Amino acid sequence: MYLILFGAPGVGKGTQAKLISKKHKIPQISTGDMLRAAVKNKTELGKKAGEIMSRGELVPDDLILEMIKERFGMDDCKNGFILDGFPRTLAQAEGLDKLMQHLKLPEFNCIEISVPDQDIISRLVSRRLCSNCGTDYNLITNPPPEDLKCIICGGEIIQRKDDNEETITNRLKVYTDQTAPLKNYYQSKGNFITVDGRKKIDEVQEDINNLLKEHSKQIN
Repeated sequence: MYLILFGAPGVGKGTQAKLISKKHKIPQISTGDMLRAAVKNKTELGKKAGEIMSRGELVPDDLILEMIKERFGMDDCKNGFILDGFPRTLAQAEGLDKLMQHLKLPEFNCIEISVPDQDIISRLVSRRLCSNCGTDYNLITNPPPEDLKCIICGGEIIQRKDDNEETITNRLKVYTDQTAPLKNYYQSKGNFITVDGRKKIDEVQEDINNLLKEHSKQIN
């Protein structure tokens, strides 16, 4: 199973990716996590990326794709994987397609988690997280304890600096301008499905599983 999760910031991609990863025993691959790990471990590609990032520049697509190629070759990817946060642009999508063809891997199933912008803003403004273990809380759907101490590890529960309406609105605009056009690219391939991210987490998960089963039947 080879999946790409799409959706604007705050739609629940990370949560759903973790659930899919656990159910199907395939890794969730985040390019952000992958970059940080490569830099920390001082791999050859990590050294190159670290130098670029230290200058405040964006890591070029060819270097990201080399890292992804290296990651796809690891043992835990032999039965598939989930890409979370990549590709973000049409050029990255085309480069990823070429890489998959080179590695003789099948095309991706693409899952879009769709939530209206105003709902996303409300979600993210209300989001809180543990500064120690990263556990998510939400003032509306999953309120933190009154003492703002994480129930998992006892760490301090905080609000991210970028979880304010102005920053969130800008992030949504960037997503719409750069990433949303990928929807047409993958829809034209016939392997794009959309789920309603306004539902409860377990309901979204059930919808994803049902749509993947149906899509698989259509292919076969």
